[in-house]
Amino acid sequence: MITSRERLERVLLRKTADRIPVDMGATSVTGVHVRVVEQLRRATGLPYQPVKVIEPYQMLGEVDEQLCDALGIDVVGLWARKTMFGFENQSWREFRTFWGQVVLVPDGFQTTLDQNGDLLIYPEGDRNAAPSGRMPKASFFFDTIVRQEPLDEAHLDPQDNLEEFAPYSQEDLAHWSRAVARYRQTSSRGLIGSIGGTALGDIAMVPGPWMKRPRGVRDIAEWYMTLVARPDYVHAIFEKQTEMALANLEAAHRVIGDALQAVFLCGTDFGTQDSQFCSVDTFQELFLPYYRRMNDWIHRHTSWKVFKHSCGAVEPLIESFIEAGFDILNPVQVNAAGMDPRHLKERFGSRLVFWGGGVDTQKVLPFGTPEEVEAHVVRQCEVLGRDGGFVFNTVHNIQANVPVENVMAMVRGIRRANGS
Repeated sequence: MITSRERLERVLLRKTADRIPVDMGATSVTGVHVRVVEQLRRATGLPYQPVKVIEPYQMLGEVDEQLCDALGIDVVGLWARKTMFGFENQSWREFRTFWGQVVLVPDGFQTTLDQNGDLLIYPEGDRNAAPSGRMPKASFFFDTIVRQEPLDEAHLDPQDNLEEFAPYSQEDLAHWSRAVARYRQTSSRGLIGSIGGTALGDIAMVPGPWMKRPRGVRDIAEWYMTLVARPDYVHAIFEKQTEMALANLEAAHRVIGDALQAVFLCGTDFGTQDSQFCSVDTFQELFLPYYRRMNDWIHRHTSWKVFKHSCGAVEPLIESFIEAGFDILNPVQVNAAGMDPRHLKERFGSRLVFWGGGVDTQKVLPFGTPEEVEAHVVRQCEVLGRDGGFVFNTVHNIQANVPVENVMAMVRGIRRANGS
């Protein structure tokens, strides 16, 4: 019997394996809300323990080795040293959430309540800075607080939007070195890495929630207008960011080596439910040249496959994603316009790995019956898993209010599709 790592390796080469590999929790876009992680531990008979919040922005929970074994998960993640709010995952302590769950959070998870009772969180855990995230008291995750200073059009400086892109520190490199050493000693699962600094114009990153005083264009609407109204400004940012990314990729590769099988390079969303945020021409002119430089370096110097995340109706852009050198598409939003899985598999399956699309997370997983979920998963696996090139994952993260019975039905569907 082959290992999970060998299974993932075959699928990334668009070959068939003994079964479809599964990812639940390896990245910030293939994760599970901390509330559901606790429920899954209970449903699989694992002993109670508070779940670690490994990405506080979306309140994603750690899917540990015990739960990976119980659910048949094949892929684990190599995470960056710091969270989206700029503090490290260390010095864990208990915290009671709005929904009554006791979780473990890092010491940098510093919060206060505002006048409405909403939870505010602070960049780098510094309460002397302005808060950079807000969790409404009826919510299950944080929203970014936009802190853009007034813009002076005559003095816009691309360097202001580049202050977060710096050479990896010795602490970063040491973090990855330790993480890879632990992985080699303890795991036979596949490995995907999220090393940071390589996403161009990712709207989750533009506001800089980890920064105490972000400068430049940080408002989300203003950034989208900048893509159209200030293309020279955007090119200047992307050029310098790409130069830094290439140097950082080289440094990361020196310490990570071939332990990594896939690298999460880009989480920039280009799709809405029914259309795209930009035209094919705009993508080709503004984004593609820089992505191709990064991807070309990765393909020349490493064995890594490159993972591209983009929600929405991106079918018209997929050809350009491939031209830019991306090997993997996630989350494969099968309920968006033009994203029929049969069509995607037939048109792009010989050139692209689909990492996601295993279950519709807008309608079926949260609102279907367990029987409907299981049948839906089997159908998705039959289509996307044909001839290899498919890693099972949901369409983006599993959210807090998804019934655990439906998640377990999803797992049964995966096992049925895999003949077990």
